[in-house]
Amino acid sequence: MQSANMLLKKILRSSVLPFAAQHGMKKDLFPLCRTLSVSLCLKQDNSCQPSEKLDLDAWKKVMKSGLQEEVTETVSEPQELSSLAAARETLEMWRLAGRSVPENMSEEQLKTFMECPSKSAKKKYLRFLYLKELCKRNDKRKMEEKRERKLEAQEQTSKTEETQRSPFMSLWDSTMDKAYNWRAAQSMIFGQPLVFDMSFEKEMSVREVTNTVKQLVLSESCNRRSVDPFHIHFCNFKDDSLYHKEFLKYYREAWDKLLITMTDQCYTEVFPKEKLIYLTADSPKVMKTFDHDKIYIVGSMVDKSIKKGVSLARAKRLGLETAALPLEKYLLWNTGAKNLTLDQMMRILLTLKDTADWKKALEFVPKRKYCGFLNKPVSELKKTLDLMNTLKFGKRQQEVQKEFAKIYSKKYKLK
Repeated sequence: MQSANMLLKKILRSSVLPFAAQHGMKKDLFPLCRTLSVSLCLKQDNSCQPSEKLDLDAWKKVMKSGLQEEVTETVSEPQELSSLAAARETLEMWRLAGRSVPENMSEEQLKTFMECPSKSAKKKYLRFLYLKELCKRNDKRKMEEKRERKLEAQEQTSKTEETQRSPFMSLWDSTMDKAYNWRAAQSMIFGQPLVFDMSFEKEMSVREVTNTVKQLVLSESCNRRSVDPFHIHFCNFKDDSLYHKEFLKYYREAWDKLLITMTDQCYTEVFPKEKLIYLTADSPKVMKTFDHDKIYIVGSMVDKSIKKGVSLARAKRLGLETAALPLEKYLLWNTGAKNLTLDQMMRILLTLKDTADWKKALEFVPKRKYCGFLNKPVSELKKTLDLMNTLKFGKRQQEVQKEFAKIYSKKYKLK
C-alpha cells in the first residue's frame, strides 16, 4: 500500500504539477492532491504517519507568522504617528468636502483635535482654528496693502519734490548753510559766550541723558540759524561720557566739524567768576534785564527726576551769582513747574539778546503753563487767581463772591 502511494506521488509530481504550473492551475489541483492523500491515509492503520493536511496547516501558520514579523520589523513608525497621519487624512477629506478646516495645523493642534470628546467638539475646534487662521491671513494682507500704499505715497512725494525742486532752491539752501556756518564761526571769535554745564550725567538715567542731548541738538541748530548767535561752550564735558556717545549718534561725522567749544574744564577755570551768572528756576533773585557783558550758564539736565535745588546748590558751592527768569512777573502762571527745556531757554535768551523784549521772549514758554500775560500789578492778579481757585474748589463760596464783586464790580456782573 505504501508503494502504491509513493508511486502515485511520483506520478503527480512528474506530470500533473508541471502541467498545472504552465497553465496556472496549481491552486485548483492542491485540494485534489490533499483529498487523495487524506483518503489514502485514512485507509491505513493507526500506526501510520500523521496526515499531510496537518503538516500543510502548520506550514501555513509558520509562513503567516514570518510575514507578520517581517511587517512589524519594517514598519518603524510609532502608533501615535500613524494616528496623526490618519487624522491629517481625515482633515484633508473634510477640506475637500468644503468644511471649515484650517490649512496648516501643528502636531499639538492635531493632538488636541484627537482628544476632543465628541464630533461636535471637533467641529467647533476646527472652526475656531479656521477663523483664527483667516484673521491672520487678513491682517497680513492688510499690512501688505498698507505697505504698498505707503511706498506709492513716498514715490509720489519724491516725484513731486523732484519736479518742484529747482536748481535755484538747491543753490539757495547751500548758500544759506554757508551763511549760517559763517555766522557761527564769527560768534566763536566775537560772540557772547553761553555755557552749558555738562556735569549732571551721574544724577540722570540713560533715558534722561538722551532727552537732554536731543534738547541740546535743537538748541545748537536754533543758535546757528539766529542773526547773532552765541558762542556755545560745553564745560565739564568728557570724551568717554554718555553725553558724548549720544552726540555721536546724532551728528556722526559732523561732530568734529561743529562750531562749538568743548572742554573738560569747569567754567570757573575758563571765565572769571564775576562775569558768570547761573540761570536756575530755584534762584531767589529774579533776572530783570539781559546783560550782554555777562556769561550765562545753563544746566544741561532734565528736571523731571532731579531733586529741587541741585543747580542752585552747585552755583552756591562755586560762589557764583544766580538768577531766575521773571516768569511770574510777566505771566499769569497756571499749573506745572517753572522749569523749561534747553531749547526753550535758548530761544528766550536769543530773543532777549536781539530785542530785549520780555513779552516776545516769553512767547516760547508753553501756553499750557500760563493763562496769559500780566497787564496789572502782580499782587492784584495773584489775589484774583486765588479767588478763582477758591471758587473752583467751592471753599467759602459766598464770601469769595462778595470779595470778588467788590474788587471787580464794574468789569464783572455776578448773577
